[in-house]
Amino acid sequence: MDIQAETPTNTGIAYAAADEHAVRSDVISFAIGDEQYGVDIMAVREIKGWSGVTYLPNQPDYVRGVLNLRGVMVPILDLRCRFGQGVTETTPMHVVIIVQIEGQQIGLLADRVLDIVSFDSSQLQPVPRIANSVRVSFLSGLITIEGVMLALVDLPNLLSVQIEAAELAMPEQNIALAPEA
Repeated sequence: MDIQAETPTNTGIAYAAADEHAVRSDVISFAIGDEQYGVDIMAVREIKGWSGVTYLPNQPDYVRGVLNLRGVMVPILDLRCRFGQGVTETTPMHVVIIVQIEGQQIGLLADRVLDIVSFDSSQLQPVPRIANSVRVSFLSGLITIEGVMLALVDLPNLLSVQIEAAELAMPEQNIALAPEA
């Protein structure tokens, strides 16, 4: 029986059926708390130490602000906050991973960079979709390397607008305007 995982678009990470030749992929692994994540190495432009950013008003909580990177304004996303784990209390030990997502440079705030990880696509497992969790929708797959699970970040989905459950639960309100007197 040949089983294939659903293939996300634009992630740069290839999936393969069990009977096909495995494709080799490389990711930069990083940590947020005790959890490990990875992003496609081909999307990474550079890694910087944390420095202050310029706050922008009326942005989502996970947008920490912008960083002037050689004349380019790069928005900085707090991954801990984007994954629903609260705002990161930054220290000089935190890092910003600059990635290219759909033609735009974005900075990803993480606790620390760990390593470059190579794996065969045959090791890639789909993310279980048990519940509609915002965090799960940002992941493209899971791999286990030396007993440690690494969740692969689906970069294009980090920028997608998610409809909050509260908005879905709100009934439409039909407000009738009173006729003008």
